Amino acid sequence: MTSGVTDRERAKADRHASILHAAAVLFAERGFSGVSLEDIGGAVGISGPALYRHFANKQALLGAILIEVSERLLAGGHAVIAEHTAAGERLDALIAFHVEFALRDADVIRVQDRDLASLSDDDRHTVRRLQREYVEVWIGILAALHPEREGDELRVRAHACFGLINSTPHSVRAQRSNQADRDVRGILHSMARAALTA
Repeated sequence: MTSGVTDRERAKADRHASILHAAAVLFAERGFSGVSLEDIGGAVGISGPALYRHFANKQALLGAILIEVSERLLAGGHAVIAEHTAAGERLDALIAFHVEFALRDADVIRVQDRDLASLSDDDRHTVRRLQREYVEVWIGILAALHPEREGDELRVRAHACFGLINSTPHSVRAQRSNQADRDVRGILHSMARAALTA
């Protein structure tokens, strides 16, 4: 009996994740306003109306995408802090974590950049709060490395670093072999570290 419930829960979670992924890809390609629930349902093999069993509407689906990724970034940042003690190691691990995110989730980044204004007020507030907390993780590490620098300067450096890392995957999508991914990771890591510590 318990196994059956677990299987159903797993299937529901898998379907939920598939819907979020398909919606992110479509939103990235066409924009939030250019995608219908029927488009998203078709991408995952269900009818548009069946999506209402998972999400109240298309705006709620957009909110789920951006809140989920913001929560994942914040959790990853805290995990880096927990796994490393030296500030330099923490910075390298945090850069590597964010580079991996940007390469894996370029579609979500594009959706965030273009469609944040389409969120409900509550979801936009939640996304902004989570993102501020993630930035504070970076600032804490940078402050430990450079205690002589002001918080505002460190915040500018962190945001500039995000811009550098987040924008690059869009320009390398066509050449995404394993070797290209390794090369891009190395380039982004070295450039981000240079920008943060210069």
